[in-house]
Amino acid sequence: ERVAVARRGRGSVVGTLTVNVVGSAVLGVLLGLRDVSPAVTALVGTGFCGTLTTFSTYGNDVVRLVEERAVGRALAYLAGTLALGLGAAAAGYLLIR
Repeated sequence: ERVAVARRGRGSVVGTLTVNVVGSAVLGVLLGLRDVSPAVTALVGTGFCGTLTTFSTYGNDVVRLVEERAVGRALAYLAGTLALGLGAAAAGYLLIR
């Protein structure tokens, strides 16, 4: 995220959005694989994807935007992250199936 902050300024949420969408896509691919044991799915899903993505930073970004009175941006970020994350997970799942 340091790179995003350096390029776009302190108020940027691009880095967090990017890792969360990528993590969702990876999780979608993982869930679409047919011959993966539940243990591996749990390990990679919670271990790798959970480590890659960052819900706490996402929540902090939303609170910061609201505190900065950028409520419209906060709502767009909330909705955009949800839509892009679900879309990326679905695309990853369908791509591997």
